[in-house]
Amino acid sequence: MSEQPYRYALSALDQARFGVTTARVDGLTADRVPEVLARSRADGVTFIIARCAATDFETVHALERAGFLLMDTLVYWARDLRKTPLPFSDSDATIRPARADEAEQVAALARAAFRGYFGHYHADERLDRAAADETYASWAERSVRGEAADAVLVAELDGALAGLITLRMNDADEGEGILFAVSPTMQRRGISRALMVGAMAWCAEQGASRMVISTQLMNVASQKAWARTGFEFSHAYYTFHGWLE
Repeated sequence: MSEQPYRYALSALDQARFGVTTARVDGLTADRVPEVLARSRADGVTFIIARCAATDFETVHALERAGFLLMDTLVYWARDLRKTPLPFSDSDATIRPARADEAEQVAALARAAFRGYFGHYHADERLDRAAADETYASWAERSVRGEAADAVLVAELDGALAGLITLRMNDADEGEGILFAVSPTMQRRGISRALMVGAMAWCAEQGASRMVISTQLMNVASQKAWARTGFEFSHAYYTFHGWLE
């Protein structure tokens, strides 16, 4: 899926995190900006998170004229799962599905892994930094509970959880890695590669011929690791924030 379909939705999770009525808009195009503003005002929205293709400068300029500010660039990498054999992993880590009773452990792993990470929430000075930090831990926990992902794979090494990747099927042909993290205490032990190999295998088992994964533009280390497992840059999105007074 190279393009996000247009979608407007109120976000109860963001409202609970930040205490303001929030709308999320994906696949936004310039012609829909007035519609989004009008609908948001009708819904009593204060905070809008809008995402558009990084190549769509008409929409970028329309958002800027409406007072939105750029908060991040999300880059997507993709791999054809059938064109070449899946890579191997020589890590000692065991890659397996997370158990339901591990939700809190997985959340703690994500909390540690994303400490100091700078996402679009952190870029907005109007949002509470502690609440932004907790976003990733909450996301990981909800994924294990089946609320935000189709599957969660964890890496287990030396009796401890060393990493995680949450997965979903976007359609019958494409799987996506949503949230990816390695424990700070388990770096440089092949965990990242082992998780990616496990994720590709999971997608292939679901019948997908393609896997995509994304990260912030500035996260160069992850992108280098993905390139080594056969992924190639595919496309990018901008995330804008807009505040309605």
